[in-house]
Amino acid sequence: MAKKAKKYQDAAKQVDATKAYTPEDAVALVKKIDFAKFDATVEVAYNLNIDVKQADQQIRGALVLPNGTGKTQRVIVFAEGPQAQAAKDAGADEVGSDDLVKKVQDGWLDFDVAVATPPMMAKVGRLGRVLGPKGLMPNPKTGTVTMDTAKAVNDVKAGQVAYRADKAGIVHAPIGKVSFDDAKLLENFKALNETIVKARPASTKGVYIQSLTLTSTFGPGVKVDVSAF
Repeated sequence: MAKKAKKYQDAAKQVDATKAYTPEDAVALVKKIDFAKFDATVEVAYNLNIDVKQADQQIRGALVLPNGTGKTQRVIVFAEGPQAQAAKDAGADEVGSDDLVKKVQDGWLDFDVAVATPPMMAKVGRLGRVLGPKGLMPNPKTGTVTMDTAKAVNDVKAGQVAYRADKAGIVHAPIGKVSFDDAKLLENFKALNETIVKARPASTKGVYIQSLTLTSTFGPGVKVDVSAF
């Protein structure tokens, strides 16, 4: 633990805490100071001027990053009939209805994303206590409650990222891995930024994006100049 703290301190010394970097410089710096012994995830944190207690100011959605996330996502689909077959054909890792509901209810959680057709949601809703706390409950806003199960599976496999503002109005989202070249990370970063900007609630007053930080899994945060996009 002490060794990790020392590496973090050494990395933090290379970041000018008083400066907001351009997206290009921020990406390059985050990659340079990363000290993880694995291919770390590069993550963005948006501090938004929103009140998530207001129904019209809840930020939630999903987008497919141009260059993916660098992570293979395991997808399960709650569906029956043609929608179940379409999900299987699209490469879903597990497809089922009552049997899959029971499997998850019994504690099986070996997946990253859950998709469900609207008719299945009455049964999937019973899994709220299991899936809810882990952010795995299917939701129309993230495209995971749909009759088009093939598209949902394809989007996830192609690098779809779901985002949601927490109670403090902060949105965390991955944009790739440290091993990605700068251009691919920047393209993903810009795609995410455009999506967050478009999601601005009409009722939000003043500066919408109060701060923007880029970091790797264990690395220190690097402030990004919001106006540089």
